[in-house]
This record gives sequence, C-alpha cells and structure tokens, in this order.
Amino acid sequence: MKYLISTFVLLLSIHASGQYTPATEAKIDSLINLLTLEEKVAMCHAQSKFSTPGVDRLGIPELWMSDGPHGVRPEISWDSWAHAGWTNDFSTAFPALTCLAATFNPELSYKYGFALGQEARYREKDILLGPGVNIYRTPLNGRNFEYMGEDPLLASKLVVPYIKGVQENGVAACVKHYVLNNQEKWRSHINVEISDRALYEIYLPAFKAAVIEGEVWSIMGAYNQYRGQFCSHNERLNNTILKGEWGFDGVVITDWGAAHDTRQSAMYGLDLEMGTGTDGLTTSAENAYDYYYLAKPFLELLRAGEIPEEVVNDKVRRILRTMYRTNMNTSKGFGKMNSNTHSEIAREVATEGIVLLKNESSLLPLDVNTTKTIAVIGENATRSMTIGGGSSELKAKYEISPLVGIQKAFSSATILHSMGYASGPSLYGETIPTVLDADSLYKAAIETAKKADFIVFIGGLNKSYQQDCEGADRLVYGLPYGQDELIKELAGLNKNFSLVLVSGNAIEMPWIDEVPTILQAWYLGSEAGFAIADIITGKVNPSGKLPFTFPVALEDNAAHHFGELSYPGDSINQYYKEDILVGYRWHDTKEIEPLFAFGHGLSYTQFELTKIGADQKKYALNDIIFLSCEVKNSGKVAGATVVQVYVGKEKSKVERAKKELKGFKKIYLEPGESQTIEIPISINNLAFYNETISGWEVEEGAYTIYVGEASDKITREIAISVK
Repeated sequence: MKYLISTFVLLLSIHASGQYTPATEAKIDSLINLLTLEEKVAMCHAQSKFSTPGVDRLGIPELWMSDGPHGVRPEISWDSWAHAGWTNDFSTAFPALTCLAATFNPELSYKYGFALGQEARYREKDILLGPGVNIYRTPLNGRNFEYMGEDPLLASKLVVPYIKGVQENGVAACVKHYVLNNQEKWRSHINVEISDRALYEIYLPAFKAAVIEGEVWSIMGAYNQYRGQFCSHNERLNNTILKGEWGFDGVVITDWGAAHDTRQSAMYGLDLEMGTGTDGLTTSAENAYDYYYLAKPFLELLRAGEIPEEVVNDKVRRILRTMYRTNMNTSKGFGKMNSNTHSEIAREVATEGIVLLKNESSLLPLDVNTTKTIAVIGENATRSMTIGGGSSELKAKYEISPLVGIQKAFSSATILHSMGYASGPSLYGETIPTVLDADSLYKAAIETAKKADFIVFIGGLNKSYQQDCEGADRLVYGLPYGQDELIKELAGLNKNFSLVLVSGNAIEMPWIDEVPTILQAWYLGSEAGFAIADIITGKVNPSGKLPFTFPVALEDNAAHHFGELSYPGDSINQYYKEDILVGYRWHDTKEIEPLFAFGHGLSYTQFELTKIGADQKKYALNDIIFLSCEVKNSGKVAGATVVQVYVGKEKSKVERAKKELKGFKKIYLEPGESQTIEIPISINNLAFYNETISGWEVEEGAYTIYVGEASDKITREIAISVK
C-alpha cells in the first residue's frame, strides 16, 4: 500500500508540474525506477505507423507523431500507409520550405512555425516531423522542395525561429534528415564519403543551430550511411557530435525503416525506432512491432547482460523528457486548425517567397483595370499541389489554384484557359502516363493563346514520382511533358508573355532569351492562386530571393561536374568530390556563370545601397564586425530587398570559396524612403574547419567583405584584416 501511495504522489507531482524544468530530471529518474525492463524497451519502438506505446499502469501516455513540414499530414491507418478516412483531418497547407527560405525572413519563419505548431497541437500530435534542412546539392534531388536551400547560414537562420514557433505550442519539432540525405536515389543504403571539413562547414551547421540555438526536442536520423554506418545509428554522428559536442538532450528518431542492427541501434545513439518492416503487409504469429531491432532482440541482449541497463535508461529518459515538453505538459494550449490567421500567414509566406527572376521592359505587374483578355496556359494552373510528394502530402481544407486566383483578381477581364500539356495522375512510387493526347492539347493551347492580349504560362514540375517527390530523383534537368517546345511557341506568338514556374527545384531554360518575364512560384499551399495573382497584379511587390543557384546546364553544378561517383554514386558508395564548393561557392570560385545566382530576385521598384562600411578595418578574435549600409527605395512603389553580406579570404592555407554568406537583412521601404541598417558579423564565424586539429581556426590576414543584393550583384567590396 505504501508503494502504491508513493507512486500515485509521484505521478500527481509529474502532471501538476506543468512543463519540463531542470527539476523534472529527478522526477524522470524516479519514474524510470518504477518501470520494468519490458516496459522500458517497449517505449523505444513503434506500436503503429505513427505512435509509440505508453505505460498504462503508470499513466505514461502514448507518443503521437505526424509528418510535416508544410502542414499536418492526414491521418494514416494503424498499420498501413492507407489514409484512415477521417473527415476532420483537413489542414492548412503552408508553402514548401524552399519558398520559406526564399523569403530570407526569420521573423516570418517564426510565424510559420507557430501557426503549424498550433495545427499540430489541435490534432493532438506530440512530435511534428519537420523541418528539413538537408543542403541543396543537386537540382535532381526529388526532395529539395522540403528543404531550405544550398547555404548553411541561410538554413541556420531560418530553422531556429521555425523550431521555436512550433515548440511554443508544446509540440516537438523533429529536424531531419540527420545527415547527408541529399538525394533520394539509393537513399536507403548509399554510403557517403565526405571530408570532415565539408561535413562541418556545409552539412552540419543547420542541424547544430537547431540543437544549440533552437533547442529542438527531437532529431530524425537519415536513411543513408556515413563512412560505413547507417546514420540513424551512427556512433560519430549521434554519440560524438550530436549528443557529445552539441549536448543534445532530446530524442533521436529513425526515419521510417532506417534502423538495421540491434546492437548498433542500442549503442550508437538511436532512441526511438519507427517503421521497421511494417509496410502494412507484414504477417506473423505475433505483433510485428515486437521484432523491431529495439524490441525483443534488444530486450534479450539486456537480459543477457550484453548491454548495460543504463543504455535503455538513457533512451527512456530522453523519451520521458520529450513527453514532459509535449503531452505531459499540462500548460500546453489547445491549438487551432484552419484559422483565418493561418491562411493569412500562408499567403504572406507565399507572396514573400515568390521570386521575380526576369522582367524585361517591366512587363509585370499587369493593370487589373486595363487588361482585357488573358490566356492562362498550363496544367499547373489547375493541378493540385498539396497532394503528392511523398510523406509531405496534405489534405488541405482548401487550395486556391492559380487559375482561380487570376480569375478573381482580373474580374473584369476575359480569362481563357487551356491545359497545353498533361502529366498524368499523381502517385507515389509509380509514374502513370496521361490518357490525354499531347498533340491535341498543344494545338488547343496555341489557338487559345491567339485570342488573348496577354499570355500567362503556368508550368514547371509537380509532386509526382521522379519529379519533386520523395522516393526518387528527377531523371532530367529540363522540363517534362513537352513544355519547352510549347513555351517557345507561345513566346513567339505574343511578346506579352509571362512564365510562372511551379517547382521546388531549378530547371534548365533553353528558351530563356525568348521569354521576357519569369516568376519562380514554388509550391505555395492553400493560398497559391491568390499569392501568384498578388504578384502578377502588383498588389504585392515581389521580394523573394533564390535560396539556391540555377545552373545553365546540369554539368555546371558541382556535384555533377565530377561524374557519377560524385552523383549518384555507384549504388554502394558516393564521394562528395566538390567538397565545400556547393552551389554559389562553386560557381563563384570556378567562375562558372549561373543561369540565376543564389540570392537573386528582382522587384517592381529599385533600391540603392550606399554609405556601406565596416566600423573598423582591423579585428581580433571574438570581435564583431558591425557592417552598416544605407538602403533607399528609389522607385515609385513600396517594396523590400535583402542586403546580403559575403566574406572571402584570399591567400588562405586551405582551399576556400571566393565568398560565403555571413549575414543578411530584409528591409521594407516606402517609395523614396531611406534607412540605415547594421548587420553584425562575428570574426569567429570566419573560421574554417581545420582537419589537422579537428577544430575550427580563424586565419590571420586580409579578408574581403562583399555587400550586395545577390551573390552576383555586389555593390561594394571592403578590405579588412584579422589579427
């Protein structure tokens, strides 16, 4: 009886404590002492597709997860990938993370994360499987649309507020996929060989920022291998770096089916195993979940004394810590779903992320009062982009198509529409050809276009298999379904021609000289059509900047320059031969002109950057450079630009990129308005990772600061020195 009373008092104090605090650790240790070995092991693996078991007798709840990172995924069946068929699991579809990255706006990233966290909380999810911060290495990666671009600083600056926004709702963000999951082809087994310098300088920083600055509560391990060990149970990645160097106190979760060995899973930092061998088809005399690597096989090794019990205790401690922060946090809110505020945030992110790539003769914006007839051509004008794409699929409460957005914006004009091309159904894991005749669609589009004063072509990619989709990479760099030929024909018909690209990736543009206006529109979520119309009409002045480089040809990309062993590998191993020279670092250093540069993005107004200077010319370690700049909107409409600060080091003892992004600031100005901004840059952030000492080093000597509005649009260079 005394035991039962003390247990009841302990649980009362646990739930009354409200949320996780340092004092909670003692309560967690007490609770661990009450758990049997079998109960501890059961907490370390799944019981269904998206949940892990609690302990009923002690009042420990189940832990429920949902895919993200652009919205809360519709409910999935207990043990299959089929939709559960609920009628109350509609969500707000937020723009894809490439769009969020293109905003260059950390404040907006927080709003995005907070709204998404509210929706996850309302759906009673404890862990949201996002955001993704894998580096954009190749434009063929089918999952690039879920990530935050090619630059580690940009991804770091945007992931932190996203995490804080989500977790403020008592929902754990789960940053993924840790690490080097930069392609979908052979992702389940490919072994990545990479230098320590490239690992630390390019591929780890956003994860490190998520842990140290964002204080993220969970991390998802990647499918692939790193130096011969699978990432989800990798001794160096998990034990040495994540939990050692960075002091991560949360839970490491596998990607679904990414565990491969019991002993390594136990000893090399994995805490929660999900998705192993459960494809909905598994049949056995006993529950298949009992045979996960961290299930019965783990229990047997613990019972035999081959693995110390403290190993499972540490895993359970991390799981309970996550519960205190989420489902056992009694001060958490109730969340909100599909609110007007969420729609407004989705639209704000979408409009701020759209990038005006080209605008000859200021063809855009269009006047809603004088434009008479618009031909909207392209399947993507009406195709749903919230479904498909793999695990980031959404069941949106609504989705405004580009065609509807344009129709509503130009209510007094005649809007014509023709598909022009067709791609077939959106399926994951299979390419289904269309049953529509391509020649007929092509001819109909041409005839429709001839009747209009202005042509808007809305094409690009979609979220079908082997395009922007999980599970496979793109097969070619160019546009599919004969779009290139159609674009050339339409551009020749009418000089009043605007191209809207819906994609999460760069594409080849053989027609670039013939097309006067190009918008990069991403996957924009529920408010897609309204956001595109806002930009076309000038209701919103475009301010998005590219978060990755568009190469002219695929071989201009660094990963592809070095041949198949660099990408995609030989199916067993691949070697990141470009090392640190990813994206614009490669183009700048090797003097390879891009189609569109990192940071590029035009506006309907003009900005002037003047009075650019650093507070001094000589610096020491631990100093801060205060870079100042006066920004003036010299045009006739309000707008925003992003001042970007890059730093380069000549005569280095190691190979360096010509310049690297070290700071940025987005600024909004009325016509004629000027503001002086200041961007701080730590001298310590100019360090390179020195492999000979396995640590960071700031070199003495001369550096150059580059200030501008894109990596290829530099207004001023400033020489400084570091002692």
